[in-house]
Amino acid sequence: MAIPLPYADAMRDGDRVAELLAQIDAEGEPSVATQLAGYFQTRPGGYAEGDRFVGVKLSRLRQLVRPYVRAPLSPAALSPGLTSPIHEHRLGCLVILAEYAVRARSASDDAWLTRVYDTYVEHLDHVDNWDLVDCSAPQVVGGYLLDRDRAPLYGWIRSESVWRRRIALVTTHRFIYTGQTADTYTLATQVLDDPHDLIHKAAGWMLREAGKRVDEDELRRYLDQYAPLMPRTMLRYAIERMPDDVRRSYRAMKPTSTPSPGAG
Repeated sequence: MAIPLPYADAMRDGDRVAELLAQIDAEGEPSVATQLAGYFQTRPGGYAEGDRFVGVKLSRLRQLVRPYVRAPLSPAALSPGLTSPIHEHRLGCLVILAEYAVRARSASDDAWLTRVYDTYVEHLDHVDNWDLVDCSAPQVVGGYLLDRDRAPLYGWIRSESVWRRRIALVTTHRFIYTGQTADTYTLATQVLDDPHDLIHKAAGWMLREAGKRVDEDELRRYLDQYAPLMPRTMLRYAIERMPDDVRRSYRAMKPTSTPSPGAG
C-alpha cells in the first residue's frame, strides 16, 4: 500500500534532521566545546548550568544548515533538534527557523511564516541562552508580529524566565528596522528593576539601536526621564554611541523622582 504523501514527507524530513544533527556532532571539537562551555556559563550556578556543547561555532553551523534552508523542511520536523540537550543542535535548528521566517516574510507567505512562528513558540522553553534568543527572536517573532498584536511580548516580559524576557526585548530589533520604537521603549521601562544583567544588556542594546536607526532625540528624551533609574549596564549600552560629554552627563544624573518601572 502506498504511503500517504504527507507521512512520506514527514519520514523524509525526519531523516534529514537526523542527518543534520549527526553532521553537527561530527564537526565538534573538544577544545572548542570547552571554550564555549566557559563562555556561556555552563558551570554550577551559571545562567546556562548543565547545557552541553560539542564544539561547533556559529559560523560553521551556518554553513552546515544551508542545504536545509535551500530545500526546506517542515518546521515541526525540527523538533528533535530544538529539544536536544546539545546546544549546537538547538542553535542550528533555530538558525534554520530564522532563515525560513525571513524568506516567508519576503515572499509574503503568511501561512509558512505562521507555521514557523508556531513551531518556535511550541519550543520556547528550549530557547534558553542568549545566543539562541538573539539569532532567532527578531526574525521569527519579530517577523510574525510585525503587523500583528504585540500582546505575546507583554506576557513574556513579565515571565520568571530570563530567556522569555530577553526574547520580548530582542524581538523589537525587527520593529526598529521599520521605524517602530514604541514597544522598545515600553518594554525597556518594564525591566528597569530587573535583577538580571542579561536583561540589562538586551534593553540597553535595543535602546541604543532605536536611537541609532530611528531617532536619537527620542532616545535622549527617554534617557532624560529614566537614566537615573537604569541599571548601570543598561545605561552604558544605551549611551554607547553618544559623545563623551553626553555620556558623562547621563552617568552623573541622580534620581529626582521615581517614575513607575511599569510606565510606558
